[in-house]
Amino acid sequence: MSSYGAALSEHPDTARAVGEAISEILGAVGDSPDLVVVFITGHHLHKASEILSAIHTGLNPKATIGASAVSVLCGAKEVEDSPAIALWAAKDCPVRSVRLTAAKSPESSQDWRICGLEDDAQGTLLLLSDPFSFPSNALWKQHPRLTVVGGMASAVGHIRSNRLILNRSVYDDGAVAVLTDPSVRIESVVSQGCRPIGMPFTITKSHGNLILEMGGRSAVQRLRETLAGLDEADRVLVGKGLHMGIVIDEHKSEFERGDFLIRSLLGADEQAGVLAVGETVEVGTTVQFQVRDAASADADLRGLMADVQANAALVFTCNGRGTHLFSEPHHDAQVVKQALGDANVAGMFCAGEIGPIAGKNFLHGFTASVVLFP
Repeated sequence: MSSYGAALSEHPDTARAVGEAISEILGAVGDSPDLVVVFITGHHLHKASEILSAIHTGLNPKATIGASAVSVLCGAKEVEDSPAIALWAAKDCPVRSVRLTAAKSPESSQDWRICGLEDDAQGTLLLLSDPFSFPSNALWKQHPRLTVVGGMASAVGHIRSNRLILNRSVYDDGAVAVLTDPSVRIESVVSQGCRPIGMPFTITKSHGNLILEMGGRSAVQRLRETLAGLDEADRVLVGKGLHMGIVIDEHKSEFERGDFLIRSLLGADEQAGVLAVGETVEVGTTVQFQVRDAASADADLRGLMADVQANAALVFTCNGRGTHLFSEPHHDAQVVKQALGDANVAGMFCAGEIGPIAGKNFLHGFTASVVLFP
């Protein structure tokens, strides 16, 4: 038998669907796997407890984690906006289950305290969280030695309506996670799907998430200069949405894919010459304008996966990708599967994807975060 297995059922009857998926996992890895990961679409959301009970009866896993999602994937197939249950299982993958909640910090009403992990926790944390009640940024601020991967539940777009699964319990808030044993070497690929336009600039004046000057001139002026040098095709992409790439590691002499944290350009004050971006930016930071389209997203993911080897993977892709971005279905699943060959692959479409860039944890949007298992 294999150390990993992945299974998908699109049957609309929940009992039938989970039964089909469990049977396939049993055939791949046998019973009592170290970890089972389950992704369920909104159609099955209100039967999460029944799904969990069936998984424990049929597979007897040592740890179970899962989330509800608007769409799921398995192998080279993505199931968008229709009933589906995806199961992924691993043997020889010891983990520790973690239930995480957030509370206001006693020191400041603006800060959050994450409860559920010891302060010195380290390793790789596979995290599934509720987008409305769990401040992910506070997690890695409080636990800087953790590498955090995963995504946010996405089946329903309002508070306390998604489902999170951990072992024998179902939750509608906070986060669930498993901390992998140090003996399991987990790696990740984070494809942000953008390409740079124009030239990089050093921020010479800023305030919080406001860029006042780039390279000694107003930020708006630098934007105008960049736009003036674009061809018509890139100007069309800018009209659909402009982004800012923020260099994470300033020690490099040249910057390429993977060196930038991509954030949206939120607005511009032409009179003041100021740009607002979705991240705090400091003086001395190198930035470069970026555009995103299907071709760029395809090239980025294929390039990042080109030299990757793994026996299994979990894929956390944005709910704005899939057929919302690409002209053909199953894009991200097919690229990952083609790159990894016989590897067992499953995943979910997320309301936010989590993964490291240049060794630092971030919450992303429009990203494909791929977690790779040995």
